This record gives sequence, structure tokens and C-alpha cells, in this order.
Amino acid sequence: MNRRTTVHALAAAALATVAAGAAAQAQSWPTKPLRIVVPYPPGGSSDIIARAISQPLSEALKTTVIIENKPGANGNTGTDLVAKSSDGHTLLLCDVGALAITASVYGRLPFDPSKDLKGATMLAYSPHLLVVHPSVPASNLQELVALSKRQKIDFAVTAIGSAPHVAGVGVEKATGAKWEYIPYKGGSQAINDTVAGQAHVLMNGMLATLPMVQAGKLKVLGVSKATRVALLPDVPTIAEQGVKGFESGTWQGVLMPASTPPAVLSKVSAELTRIIRSPEVRQRLSGQGAEVHTMTPTEFTAFFERERASWAKVVAQGGVKIE
Repeated sequence: MNRRTTVHALAAAALATVAAGAAAQAQSWPTKPLRIVVPYPPGGSSDIIARAISQPLSEALKTTVIIENKPGANGNTGTDLVAKSSDGHTLLLCDVGALAITASVYGRLPFDPSKDLKGATMLAYSPHLLVVHPSVPASNLQELVALSKRQKIDFAVTAIGSAPHVAGVGVEKATGAKWEYIPYKGGSQAINDTVAGQAHVLMNGMLATLPMVQAGKLKVLGVSKATRVALLPDVPTIAEQGVKGFESGTWQGVLMPASTPPAVLSKVSAELTRIIRSPEVRQRLSGQGAEVHTMTPTEFTAFFERERASWAKVVAQGGVKIE
């Protein structure tokens, strides 16, 4: 055996050893309870999905799964906690679109979402619903825009710089509407205040908002999807109402710290993909307007970077900035 052949053989053996070690590490993981951090208050889209997957995930991995709501700083408090976690057992379940917007909205962040976090898998997509309090005298987007030019319209947003906020800015710029943005600490609080009549208008994920529409507590004027949704077949899309090509929504996904071994990330991705696609979970979410939509870690990364670039343009156009 010549020197080159020997080197190649040694390299191959080293790689095989590393691969075997990674496989063994993934097989023995987890070694303690998992923590799923939701960086928003209870009751929003991310929280609903976290609670839908927690028990099946616990059974699959044979460990306790704890959900922790860590709201603050428009979702950045909980996200920073996960980005800096080193216990190997902390996951982030959040609105991926909102996370992609964060870097454009904030002048300075304590973490870099592209470098400090790795996407495990996407879970579901829920288009935004444009809704108003039933007392608002508008039955479509055009009437709402006209009304906003005659009187003050309070637009509830889940947080300044959130996906619903930036979507609202997009509609405002495209139609000439005039909103007064009222920030909240999460979707559930924004919904509750709009239901109570303390705000006039809201854009929020269908998963968390549809129950209030079905109960007659909110009136829906449009859906931010390319096509109408089956649960609301008579409700036109925002694109149909003059905002050509407009789409927005909440993309819930799971991320882990960048230090997570690839084999562990793949294991989490595989288990979550299986769980979210199961008939029970899929039916539970689709009944509230959320579409199961999974991605591999590689697909997730590509999606995230596309979203970050796309929303950066909207943020710049709307002048949405937090220092």
C-alpha cells in the first residue's frame, strides 16, 4: 500500500468514526426533558401549535416536553434565550416570518438569527385575516380604506415589527389607507382588544383569529393568500380587492441553537415532520385554518433567507425601524 492510499484509508476511517459517533449521539438524545420556548404570550398561533405537538413529541422521544412562554421585546427575549442556550435540549417555536423581519426592523439585536440559530423544520402556514370589530361600517377593503381617510382607525398589531404589522404597512402603502398602529405583546392580546372594541382593525394569523370570526365577535374583510380559503369561501383575498400579488401570513417552525449537532437536528426534524403530518394533528390544525407545511433543515434555511430579503424591502419602504 503506497503512502497516498494509506492517507486516504486513514481519512475514510476517521470519517466513519465521526459518523458513527454522531449517529450514536443522536440515538441517545435526549438525555433530559425538552423545553420548547414560545417567545409570545399564550393563545397565539405559535402557542397553539406548540401545545398540539408537545404530547406526541414527548411520547416519541420518551421524555418530558415543557412549553415555556417567554414574551418580550417583540419575541426577541425568548429567541435570544434559545440562541444562547447550551444545554442541547432547548427548542424555539416561533413565527419564522417575524424572525426573518427582525433583523431589518431592529438596529441592534443581541443575536443574529442567521448565524445563531438553525432551522429544524417548518410546521404550518396560516394566512393573515384582515378583520374589524363588528361595529366598523365597512364590508370590504375598499370601504375600510375610504373610512380610514375620514376618521381615525386604530390598527392593532401583535408587536411593532411583527409580520402582521409589516403586512398592515404593506396594505396601507398599496391602498393609501391611514392606520394608527397600536402595539401589543402578542396575537392573543391584540385579538382580545379588537373583540372588545378598543381597536378597530387587526391582521393576524387565521389559526388564532378564525374562532372569533366564527363566533361573530370579529368581521372578516379579506384573507392574505393567493387564493381563497376553503373555510371562508365567500371572503375575497386582499389581492382580489386591488392589492395585486399581496400575500402574507404566519409560518410556524422550530429552530435550535447553531451549536446543535446535525444528527440531533435531523432527528428533531424527522420526528416533528412525522407528528405534524399525522392525521390527528393535521385535522386539528386545518379545522382552524392552518395548513401543514413541512421543510427539511436545508429547505428551511433557504426559505428563511428569501423571506429576510423580501421583507427587508417592505420594511425599508414603510420606514419601520426600532432602535
